[in-house]
Amino acid sequence: MEKTIIKTTQAPQAIGPYSQAVRVGDMLFVSGQIPINPATGELVTESFEAQVRQVLKNIEGVLASVGANFSNVVKTTVFLKDMAQFAEMNAIYAQYFTENPPARSTIQVARLPKDADVEIEVIAVLG
Repeated sequence: MEKTIIKTTQAPQAIGPYSQAVRVGDMLFVSGQIPINPATGELVTESFEAQVRQVLKNIEGVLASVGANFSNVVKTTVFLKDMAQFAEMNAIYAQYFTENPPARSTIQVARLPKDADVEIEVIAVLG
């Protein structure tokens, strides 16, 4: 089994001892993305909507770096600081996963890195 470490400037650089994504065969495992703007390295804080959109842009950047897009995603895990924001997150999420959405888990957590309000990780199948 060969694993390939994915590194792109289209998403924030890892802020710890992990990779942005790892490819094993046709599977791509994208690390949880928080709303960091990759151009500035700063956390997006204007609104919850802006945070969700930045997270999805970051995921899109990682997927694009291997020639994939949201249609390749088969599983997502969404971490929310406040489950009261579930409906808002869901409405934005639906704009990115428009057809045949992936399986998903959504979990409320006590705290996220850099005190973000949302983090999303994905698994994609390539090819």
